[in-house]
This record gives sequence, C-alpha cells and structure tokens, in this order.
Amino acid sequence: MDRVKSSMQQVPNPIPKVLSRRTGGANSLEVEKENFERSQAVSINKAINTQEVAVKEKHARNILFKGAHTFWLAVNRLPLSSNAVLCWKFCHVFHKLLRDGHPNVIKDSMRHKADLNDMSRMWGHLSEGYGKLCSIYLKLLITKMEFHIKNPRFPGNLQMSNRQLDEAGENDVNNFFQLTVEMFDYLECELNVFLGVFSSLDMSRSVSVTAAGQCRLAPLIQVILDSSHLYDYTVKLLFKLHSCLPADTLQGHRDRFQEQFKKLKSLFYRSSNLQYFKRLIQIPQLPENPPNFLRASALSEHISPVVVIPVESSSPESEHVVETEDLVDTDIPPLSSAVDSKFDDLFGTSAATDPFNFNSQNGMRKDEKDRLIEQLTAELQALKEELESFRLESGRLCQALRGRVNELEAELAEQTHLKQQALGESEFLRAELDDLRRVKEDTEKEQRSLSEIERKAQANEQRYTKLKEKYTELVQSHADLLRKNAEVTRQMTVARAAQDEVENVKKEMQDKLKAAQDATSQQEKAQLEQLQALQAELMSSRSELETLKSTVTSSQQSTEQLSTQLSSLEAEKAGLMETVSQKEAELANLGVELERVQSSLTNERESGVKAAESLQNQLNEKESREQALESELVSLRWASLRAALEEAGRIVQDSLNQLEDPAHISCTSSADYLVSRCQVALDCVERLQSARDGFVSDNTDVSGLVRAVTQFAHLVGDVIVQGSATSHMVPVEQADALADNVKACGAEALALLCQLKERESMGTADCSRLRAALDTVMALGEKLRPRGLELQQGELGDLVEQEMAATSAAVESAAARIEEMLNKSRAVDTGIKMEVNERILASCTDLMQAIKVLVLSSKDLQRDIVESGRGAASMKEFYVKNSRWTEGLISASKAVGWGATMLVDAADQVVQGKGKFEELMVCSHEIAASTAQLVAASKVKADKDSSNLSRLQQASKGVTQATAGVVASTKSGKSQIEDTETMDFTTMTLTQIKRQEMDAQVLVLELETRLQKERERLGELRKKHYELAGVAEGWGGEEEGTG
Repeated sequence: MDRVKSSMQQVPNPIPKVLSRRTGGANSLEVEKENFERSQAVSINKAINTQEVAVKEKHARNILFKGAHTFWLAVNRLPLSSNAVLCWKFCHVFHKLLRDGHPNVIKDSMRHKADLNDMSRMWGHLSEGYGKLCSIYLKLLITKMEFHIKNPRFPGNLQMSNRQLDEAGENDVNNFFQLTVEMFDYLECELNVFLGVFSSLDMSRSVSVTAAGQCRLAPLIQVILDSSHLYDYTVKLLFKLHSCLPADTLQGHRDRFQEQFKKLKSLFYRSSNLQYFKRLIQIPQLPENPPNFLRASALSEHISPVVVIPVESSSPESEHVVETEDLVDTDIPPLSSAVDSKFDDLFGTSAATDPFNFNSQNGMRKDEKDRLIEQLTAELQALKEELESFRLESGRLCQALRGRVNELEAELAEQTHLKQQALGESEFLRAELDDLRRVKEDTEKEQRSLSEIERKAQANEQRYTKLKEKYTELVQSHADLLRKNAEVTRQMTVARAAQDEVENVKKEMQDKLKAAQDATSQQEKAQLEQLQALQAELMSSRSELETLKSTVTSSQQSTEQLSTQLSSLEAEKAGLMETVSQKEAELANLGVELERVQSSLTNERESGVKAAESLQNQLNEKESREQALESELVSLRWASLRAALEEAGRIVQDSLNQLEDPAHISCTSSADYLVSRCQVALDCVERLQSARDGFVSDNTDVSGLVRAVTQFAHLVGDVIVQGSATSHMVPVEQADALADNVKACGAEALALLCQLKERESMGTADCSRLRAALDTVMALGEKLRPRGLELQQGELGDLVEQEMAATSAAVESAAARIEEMLNKSRAVDTGIKMEVNERILASCTDLMQAIKVLVLSSKDLQRDIVESGRGAASMKEFYVKNSRWTEGLISASKAVGWGATMLVDAADQVVQGKGKFEELMVCSHEIAASTAQLVAASKVKADKDSSNLSRLQQASKGVTQATAGVVASTKSGKSQIEDTETMDFTTMTLTQIKRQEMDAQVLVLELETRLQKERERLGELRKKHYELAGVAEGWGGEEEGTG
C-alpha cells in the first residue's frame, strides 16, 4: 500500500545543489554553463515523472551530456525504488542517453551498476505491471553497458561499417566466436523487453492510442533500433565463422539464431501493425526464411534491415493525450465582494445597525441609489465570473470530446486494418489446413504401422515383465520359506529344551520322594524298636510290681520304699505314654506330608506328559508343513526353470524366424565378428553344462542354471543372426552352407532346451551336438575371414621391419635432398626469391626432422608392444597373430614414406619456379594425415602409462607444429613473390568499365562452377580411395554387428 500511495504523489522537481547560483565573480562562461546545466535538469525532471504518459521526444532530445555526472545527480534524487512508472520512464531516458549520448556516459554509468542490479532484483519480486517490466528493462541496460565496456569499438547506437566490424574481431576466429555469443545474449535481453511489453498489454483493444499504452510502447523504439543492428551483425559474423570453422562446431550458434530469428520476425511484424509506431518509425520486415549459413553464397542474398525515423515526427501524445494542467482551472475567482454585498442586502449594513456609528447619525449615510448601483455591479461581476467558469468548463468538455473522437477514429482505422489482416490470415490458414489434412493422412498411415510395431514391442515387454514378476515371486516365497524354517527350528529347540527340563524335574522329584520314603521307613523302624523296648520295660516293671506285691506282706519296712518306687514308675510311665503319643502324632503328620508329596508328584507327572504330547504334536505338524513347503518350493523352482527354458526357446526361435524376414536381407556383418560371437557362445555352452550338473547334484539353487540358460539363449540367437548377416556378404555357395549350418545350430539349441525341460531327461541332456554345430559355424567364419596381404608368417614379420626401415630411409633421403636444394638455391637465387626459398626449405627440413623423431618413437613403442604381448611366441608369430594391426602399421609406414617423397618433389618444383605453392601445402597436410595414421596404428595396442607412448604423442605434436610451419612459410612466400597488379581504371570509359565488369562476372561464375565440380571430384576420389584401400588391406566389414 505504501508503494501505491507514493505513486499517487507528484514527484518534486528539485534542482541539484550543483546547479545552485554561483556567487562571487562568476564570468560569462560559468554563467552559460550554469544555465545549460539548469536547463538539462529541467528537461530531466520534465521527462521523468509519475504521469503514465509517454516521454516527450523534445524533452528526451534536450538531454545531452559529455558525461553522466550531472544526469545521475538529478536522477539519484528521484524515488525510483518506490514508483514503478517513474522507474520505467527513467529506463527509457537512460536507454536513449546510452544510445545517442557522449561515449563517456557509458563509462560514468558503470559505477552505478550495483544500484541498478539491486533495483532490478527489487522490481523482479512483482509478477505483473510496471514492476516486472522495470526489472527486465534494467537487465537490458546493464547488459548494454557491459557489452560496450567489453567491446569499446562499438558505439552506443551500434552503427558500424563492415570494415569496422572486421576490425572489432581483430581477424581472430576466437574473438569472433566470443563476440557472437555476447551479441546473442544482448539480443536475448532486447527480445525479453519486447515480449514483456506485449504480454502486459491487452492486444484485443486499441492500446496504442491510449496514454498508458503509449507509455509502455515508447521505449520499444530504442529496442527496435538496437535489435536491427544486432541481427545484421550476427548474420555477418555467423557467415564469417562458418567460413573458418566446421559446421558441427557451430550447431549451437545456428540453433540459437533460429530461435531468436523467429521471435524477432514475429515482434517486428506485430509492431509494424500498431498505429502508434506508424507515425514515429518505419520498421523493416525480416525475410521469410533465415539465412542458410552452410552455403557461403547466401551472404550475398542477405539484406541488412534498415530502420527509418522521420526527420520531424509529431508525438502522438500531443494529439490524443490531454495534459492535466490544461484541464484544471487553478485561478480562484474573487467572490468576497459579492458575498459581502449579498449579506448587506439581507441583513443590512453594519453601519445602519451600529448605535455607535456617529457618522450615520450626523447625516453622512450613503445615498440609496449609490447602494443599489454597487449591489448591481457586484452581481454583474459574479455573473461574469460564473459565465467565464461555464465557458472554461465547456471548452474543456469539447476538448475531451474531440480527443475521444480522435481515439475512436484511430481505433476504427486499426480495427479495419486488423480485419484486412484477419482475412489474409484466414486465407493462409485455409491453405495450411489443406496441407495439414494431407499430412494427417500420411501420419495416420505411419501411425498404423507404428502402432503395429508398438503392439509387438508391448507384447515382448509384457512377456518379460511376467517372467520378471514370476522370478520375483519365487525369490520372495523362497525367502519366506527360509524364514519359516528358521522359526520352526527355533520352536523345536525351545520344545526340546522344555522337555529336557521336565525330565530333569521329574528325576529330581523321584529322587526326593525315594529319599523321603527311605527316611520315613528308617524313622518308623526306630520308633517301633523304641516302642518294643518301652513295652519290654513295662512288662518287666509289672513283673517286678507283682513280685513286690507278693513280697509286700513279707516286708513291712519296704512298703513305703516300694510305694515311692511305684509312684516314680507311674510318673515315668505317664512320661513314656506322652512320648508315644507325640511320636504317633509326628508319624501321622509325616503320613499326611507323604500323601501331599505323592499327589503333587502325580499332578506334575500328568502335566509333563500332556506338555510333551502337545510339543510332539506341534513338532509333527511343523515337520509336515516343512515337507509341504519344501515340495512347493521344488515345484516353484521347476516352474521358474521351465519358464526360463521356454523363454530361451522363444528367443532362439525368434532368431531363426528373422532369417526368413525380408527386411533382414539388408543386414550385414563381418566374419571376424561372427567368429568372436561363436567363441563366446561355446564358452557359454560350457557354463550351461556346468550349471546343469550342479543343479542335478543339488536342486536347491536354480538361480545359476536360470542365468546360464538366459545368457545361452541370447548368445546362440546372436550367433544365428550374425551368421545370417555374414552370409549376405559372401558368395552364394558359401552363403548357403553358412545359412544351413546356422539353422542346424538353432535346431540343436532348441532340442537341448527341450531336453532340459523334463526332469527325467535333464541328467542325460547332451551338449556335444550343439558344440559341434557351433564349431562348424566358427570354422566357416574362419574360412571367410579376410587374408590381408596373403603373406606367410616370416614374410609378414619381415615386411613390417622392411617398411619401417624404408620409411626411415625415405625420410633421410628427403632431408638430404632438401639440404642439397637449399645449397643450390643459395648459389643461384638472390634477393626475395632466395629468402623465400630458404624459409620454405628450412621449414621442410624441420618437418623431416620431426617425422624422423616420430618414426623412431613409433619403432620403440612397437618394440614395447611386441615384448609385452607376444609371451613365449616369437616376434614374427606375434605379427601374424595380430595381422590386422600389422597390416595397419605397414599401410601407415608406406603413407609416411610416400608423403615425404612427394613433399620433396613439390619443394623442388617450387624452388625451381615450375611448381605451385598449393602443391607444397597439400603435401604438408598429407604428411600430417599419414603421421596421424601411424600414431593411431602404433598406440592402439600400447599401454596408456608407457613412457614411449608419451614420447610418441610429443613427437606427433612436433610434426603438427612443423606442418603448420611449412604451410605458414609457403603462404608467406607466395604473398611475397606473387605481384599484385595495380588496378588503374582512370583511363577507361563507361562502356569499357561496363564491359570489364561483365567479363569479371562471367569469370567469377565460371570459377565457381569449376570449384564446385572439383570439390565433387575430390569427394568421389576420396571415396574410391577408401574403397580400394579397404580391399587392399582386407577390410571385410567395419561394423561388428548387423547393419
């Protein structure tokens, strides 16, 4: 809300402090400078304000500085970060100042780059309105300043000639490449401003005649001027780059140019149809199709877009937009006297009612007629003022209505133009619709064929998905079974431990019971013996009592003694009886305890028996479940194995079906690749047999056999396909034999897979017949392999040494001949010719020395390769074993020797004045190519960490530099020797000049035609050379696979 409130306020127009009046002895120059700066500040404040109208051209045109110091002093006082319209108009004025102002403006403005960046990020947080447009525009201005700082040769208005454009790149292709990238970035920012403005406007209405629309469209004039120059320079730089660099390197540049070309063409077309731009600028139209940079002559067809601005263009805002200052009457009418007179009429004058007014009492009161005249005069004045206000209001309304009529007329004209444009577009769309219908019919035909292919692909994908899901389920079920088996084993272990504990408790209780029974029987025996002893004592006491009773009569004296002895005996008897009763109670208690122990022991024995029975039942149930799961797991293993075997059979059968497919006839392959695939298939057959034997001995693991079967099917299918493809490259008889053996191999593979499906026949499945079929196919492939140079072992090894020695000798001979030619030239030639010959022959000598170092490094590297790879075999056997590599070395060595000889012959002819400098340059390039071939052939089998390989690569770089030196010295010598004829046309008449011009055009066309024919001839020669070289060196087929 604060930003909206601040945008509603009128921005003050302060004069910077630097423009304050100078005091004290200011001379006329200072006064003029002060007046100029004040006028510039006034123009800035008039151009940059908060009114949503376009910046007036006269205000923007008056802002001219030799630097940006005064401009930024005035701008820094404006609230650019709080008012989007103000910031937008600042960007417009600043853009025009960068284009048309002094070059120092760009340099002085770079110090404010950080503030502009911060302001751009701040306005970028708004997703609509002027805020987003300000963010995009500020980025463009920052990019423009950075571009001109990096490329100071470009002026602010980007107007340069072709010569100045070439000088900007300093004749360096890298500078042109980087300059093109920077121009792409610059043009991208311009297009972003274009698109941002158009996307913020409602193009369904006539926005170009409204004040708000013109405020947004006005900066696009500067953008159009910049974009036209950037497009023109980008086209010219891309043509220049394509003449120096390969087309593949510039693919990214072409793609980016195509995208920007489409956007710029569309935006130019849309802008040219707006009524606002028709009065201010003439916008060019880009061609229908972008330039073809791959064709050098297309540069002559390029027409630079020219933007035309009328010399005196009236600003449309002066016609359609009414200034607010003209619509508001700021004068306040003097109504005080009229109000006072009306007050006096109603309530009388103050003098009449004032009792203290002595003047009226003395007869000095005004006459009634004078009072009436004053009243009428006041009323007349009020009516005049009211009439004037009505007149101003009617004038304002008329002016507003006149502006509205002009707007409606412009809108009607624009709608009429849009109607005509829509009619043209409708015709174009009808033609395009017919084309689309024809394309749709063709697309439907292709779609039907594509749907059939997709259906087959989906069927294969579904089969693979089902097999994968089945395999996943088997793996998951196997893991579940393993977990269940571990759980059952653990429960059985716990049950066995519990049963052992019950047995131990049972034994312990039996031991305790037996010990208690023994103790009780011993105690009973002891008590019985004690009781018998007491009874015997009682019987003896009774007998003694009877004896005493019989003798009581005999002895009176002993009566008291006997009575006392009797009482003691009775007491002792009572004690004994009490002891007997205690012993009987203890015996009863022991009997009760014995019964309790026996009952508890019986209960524990019964519970132990029940627990053992339940655990035994659970164990039996677990064992039966394990057996069922094991049987299910075995069935699942066999099911997965059968599924894998069936899928393998379908893969092999599909490969056999491809042999009957007519589309397969165009596929070709090499015998080398067929032999390598046969060898891999034989190894896979061995692995399959080992996996089969392992599964037969232990059928718990089926994964190894499934993997072996899958790999076996793919490899056998590959052998079948590659064998058929190889048969397409050989004579008919050999092709028929190879095709029959490949089919027999597929039949044997299917038979083997059928045997592996059955449990009974799996153990007896024999792979010997399939192995024999593969051996037959491989033998036929060996016969069909190219024989190269058809040399014996000794001859091939000797030929390598001979060719390397011959190459060294050719290089030595060439160096000697060059030295001899140099001596002859010094003795015969003088002046510039001797200097040129010495420089050319010196560069040729350096090239021969570099080739000599390269050949020696190649010999050392080949020696390391042979020593590290031959093992126990001899060097010649190693060369024969690697015959293809050996033949490559021989071919490369021959090419180097031949190139050295041709270079010397060409140099001899050039020194004698009979040859052409171009022949010498061609020979140099040929030597560079031959040495590159030798390096590639030498390092193909080398170890990447070899020191000799590093020396070889360094020597290769030396040859490249020496070749560049030969080419450079040749070009320099050619430019010195060839005389450039001075073209003097001063004495020729108009007819003669026209005649010469026509002859020159005819000659140019003849030379271009001849150049095109020679290029085609060169292409055919290279193609034929490649074919002959392939036949001579035994290139049976470059691609190792179906083609």
